[in-house]
Amino acid sequence: MVGLIYHDLFLKHLEGFPHVERPERLQAIMDRLKTGPLSASLSFIEAIPAEQAWLTRVHDLKYVESIATLDIDDPVVLDWGDTIATIATPQAALYATGAGVQAARLVLEGTLPSVFCAVRPPGHHAEADRAMGFCVFNNTAVAAADLLEHGGLTRVAIVDWDVHHGNGTERMFADDDRVLYISLHQFPHYPGTGSEAMRGRGKGEGYTLNIPMGAGAGDKEYRLAFSERVIPALDSFKPEFILISAGFDAHRDDPLSGTMLGSEIFGEMTRMLMACANRHCRGRIVSLLEGGYNLNALAESVEYHLAALAGR
Repeated sequence: MVGLIYHDLFLKHLEGFPHVERPERLQAIMDRLKTGPLSASLSFIEAIPAEQAWLTRVHDLKYVESIATLDIDDPVVLDWGDTIATIATPQAALYATGAGVQAARLVLEGTLPSVFCAVRPPGHHAEADRAMGFCVFNNTAVAAADLLEHGGLTRVAIVDWDVHHGNGTERMFADDDRVLYISLHQFPHYPGTGSEAMRGRGKGEGYTLNIPMGAGAGDKEYRLAFSERVIPALDSFKPEFILISAGFDAHRDDPLSGTMLGSEIFGEMTRMLMACANRHCRGRIVSLLEGGYNLNALAESVEYHLAALAGR
């Protein structure tokens, strides 16, 4: 059984506002999962809101308070015109971040072997003190910090296969040798970070692995990157828990991508990570939704991802 954490608040964020990161993304996923063959393999769970103490492990208190106290009548621009808040955004962001911590704790305590967090807004671009790239709070980073501080773990791996580099996540853990951050992303591409030369800093040197992929890279190139670089790095690190920043915008049909992945490869990459998790951390995996903007490609790719988590 695979957990699926969701809340109706996630459909309220940006409701009625014309934006590529629209509520229909999540509706397409939920419609497919609830009516498809995987429904019997999923445990549907309502998300809980994040506590301030969870958020301030990676975010500045002043920034957290600025989002929580937003007074919104009309849409508010949070960053460079592409990160927008509407009336439901502060609550949706709290629940999206809460879902990651909730999932990690459920898996850590053995209630479920794996969980997918079907959340909006996404998170991996959000930095300590600002929103960025459609992201408000860094959902995956908050979950990782909770595993370290609340869960008492010392080795948490984050694998980010969104087509865009997770600059926020990288920066939050760049000097931390307890977190291995691995990102496969189109390069050069938004946000311009993620060069292979960036390997972390200080005691975190060597715990950041950026794998830039060129425009046009497809299943073959990603499969090779996983087998020759991602999995060996994980095997060397021996994680106690694996988090996936699961963006599906590297798909060939995605409007924000120049890479050419099919839907099935997301299931393949998931199975490779599951095998690694079985070797090192009793199969413990949590994935959190990031990007993916073609509705059909997104829903189909998520279905392959969850089918792999369910062992199908």
